[in-house]
Amino acid sequence: MARNLHVNVCFFLIISCVDSCFIPGSIQATVPQTVPVGHVISKVDVDNCDTKTLHFTSCDPDFTVQADGTIVTVHITMVPTNGRTFSVQFQDPNGQEKNMDVLKDGLLKRSKRRWSPMPFNVIENDHPPFPKEVDLVASDSSAAYNVYYTLSGPGVTEDPVGVFSVVKETGMLKVHRAVDREITPQFIFQARVFDRYTNQETDLPLPITVNVEDVNDNAPTFTGQPQFTVQEQSNTGTIVGKVDATDKDEPGTDHTKIRYSLLSETNLFYIHPETGVISTKTDTLDREVKDKYFVPMEIRDMNGALNGLSNTATATIVLGDINDNPPTFTKTSYDVSVMENQDQGLILRIPIEDKDLLNTPNWNSEFSITKGNENGNFRIERDPKTNEGLIYLTKPLDYEKTKNLKLEVMARNQAELSGTNAKWASIPVNVTVGNVDEGPEFTAPTVRFTVQENTPNDTLIGTYTAVDPETKSSAGIKYYKVSDPASWVNVDESTGQLKIANTIDRESHFVVDGVYNVTMKAVDASQKTGTGTVIIQVEDMNDNIPDILSKDLVLCGKDGGELGSVLVVAEDKDQAPFSAPFSFKLGEKHDGKWACISSSGTAVMLEQTKELPSGLYTVPLMVEDLQGFGSTQTVTVRICRCRNGVCLAQQNSTSLGVWAILAMLLGLAMLLLLCILCAFVCVTKNEKMELEDMGDSGGVLLTSNIEALGDAVVRLLVLVCSLWTNNNMHSPLSTSSFTLSATKSILSCIMFTWSTFSLQKLAYLRTEEEGRYADDIIHAYGFEGMGSPAGSVGCCSDQVNQEDLDFLNTLGPKFKVLAEVCTNK
Repeated sequence: MARNLHVNVCFFLIISCVDSCFIPGSIQATVPQTVPVGHVISKVDVDNCDTKTLHFTSCDPDFTVQADGTIVTVHITMVPTNGRTFSVQFQDPNGQEKNMDVLKDGLLKRSKRRWSPMPFNVIENDHPPFPKEVDLVASDSSAAYNVYYTLSGPGVTEDPVGVFSVVKETGMLKVHRAVDREITPQFIFQARVFDRYTNQETDLPLPITVNVEDVNDNAPTFTGQPQFTVQEQSNTGTIVGKVDATDKDEPGTDHTKIRYSLLSETNLFYIHPETGVISTKTDTLDREVKDKYFVPMEIRDMNGALNGLSNTATATIVLGDINDNPPTFTKTSYDVSVMENQDQGLILRIPIEDKDLLNTPNWNSEFSITKGNENGNFRIERDPKTNEGLIYLTKPLDYEKTKNLKLEVMARNQAELSGTNAKWASIPVNVTVGNVDEGPEFTAPTVRFTVQENTPNDTLIGTYTAVDPETKSSAGIKYYKVSDPASWVNVDESTGQLKIANTIDRESHFVVDGVYNVTMKAVDASQKTGTGTVIIQVEDMNDNIPDILSKDLVLCGKDGGELGSVLVVAEDKDQAPFSAPFSFKLGEKHDGKWACISSSGTAVMLEQTKELPSGLYTVPLMVEDLQGFGSTQTVTVRICRCRNGVCLAQQNSTSLGVWAILAMLLGLAMLLLLCILCAFVCVTKNEKMELEDMGDSGGVLLTSNIEALGDAVVRLLVLVCSLWTNNNMHSPLSTSSFTLSATKSILSCIMFTWSTFSLQKLAYLRTEEEGRYADDIIHAYGFEGMGSPAGSVGCCSDQVNQEDLDFLNTLGPKFKVLAEVCTNK
């Protein structure tokens, strides 16, 4: 809630040098009920005044007036509901102080100090006994009233509770225990004064500030781990690192002013006493002598005074490696023996030493053979585990050519040398070649001969011989072919002469880029061998005529009488000058309908000379190479109507019509129906069903007890089927029940009888192999009376049980006719 402050300035100041300087008589400002520190109350207008000679002071310690006339609070100030008034003093140019009267409630009265001076101070960690008196809290109202005092706030009634108290009657402020400034540097609580009789406040509440004065009770401490790295041989003054330390005591005092010092190694390192920066004091630090230093340090407050508190720690300084040590060999030279023709492999290990840091570019070595390896017989590598040099043999050595080799090996590091005048070291390696009794060697690993193709057989190509490396003699050496893909060469095993065995053809696929290779083997008396390669350069001759690639050509007819043309392309397997460019011309027997135009090196355009109907035309063409070697060849040109470059007659295809597709679909439907019927018959359970006797019905046997002739009946399709199950005869159909097997038999009988009747007794029914009989055809029978102990017989009887029909012999004469119909007896 806002409160009003009334500042009444009753003094009117006129400065001679500034005629217009005017100080207003009063200032009114609106502020919150609790005014924080630094709050701007208002500003006195001093724009026309000489601020150098004009000085303001506030009579209320809660406020101050700055040089520019700004009024601000310096303590937390409580403003009562009826406002608050205070006065301001200023000094004239003559140095005489003047008081400004403050207007309150419309009356003029002299401003007086109401409370004792503030703030108060107590010493941190003060020693007993307690309580101890701090200062007197007194109000001017105690002169007019019999008063008592109370305190409230932090340190009294709030945490930390009970640190301070006040003697009610006298207003003496007391402290009851030691206070730690690092925990609570300041206490701000409120004092109030009351009339002892009415318990009414006799003065405004006053905030009381108690500052805790610091004592040097905390030693400085190091922050972080003092670990640093600096390169060896660093220049003097190179910064190693900075040591950090803190002190909990009051900042800005000697209690927190820390000084740094080293307790040892002062000849190598230096620490700045105020900043804590460590630097080198020499340029001779050598990691290979000592790679790590442990330097004790001390920090002390009170700016290093002897009465200051201190602490110590050890700084770890690691020297970083530089490549100031080249690798060195452990010996002055090395000797190694290698047998001639020895296979590739490791022949020597060269150990080295390096003082620099392991497994770094300053320690890792690189080797090179600087002398003696001009033929590339050796290579050298580094062993990544041991840092040794490994010399490998890469090409076999020949004792007869070289008995000894002197190599020079240099070792260096991956990193360049630094901080030293040393150079990379080298060492001699003597390689002795051992002699081996080896096989013969051809005079050269390869030999080249030139042969013209089609050279006659038995023509001498050349001689390819070998010698013994030790004796340099060819005596006793035999020669053989190892590889001759086309069998074009014969080799004389005694002399090494090569002769033509078959016709050499440069155009053969065995010849690549005009070269044909033959591998030979030489064998001495001890069966040791040596190999060599004969390279035959085959020269070309004009033995191939140009040939037309495609002799069947298509010419698409054009509308409007436009004459067409077709491209004829030829090739010659020979090389220049026995091939292209070709010459094309029509043969002697051409009909004048065609002409050759626009001939190129390997092709000619064959063009109509007049409009021709569609059809086939043969055209003779004479094609000759550059040497005039060629022949007349015949090409066939088809003239036709085209679509997309293809004759229409060649685009005909066979397609199915609508009726053909319907016929196929009908056949598929019938096949599907048959499959469904078969599936139904196969999965139906063996359930019994009864056939009801329909009386005088056609197609079954009727009961009859008369021997007379039967009634005349129409010639109908009669189904006489008997059912057999498990080799037993069932009762007549008219009085018995059916099983599933009986149903299957009836269906089979119906289908068979229908096919027999409709196809008029096909020929296969008459064959004995099919088990069918000529008598087994449809007949008309008369009525035969009632009753019959036998089952029905006929075309559909169960053929499986055909061998069990002996019971028919006992049925009597009236059934013999039927028995004769169904059996051959």
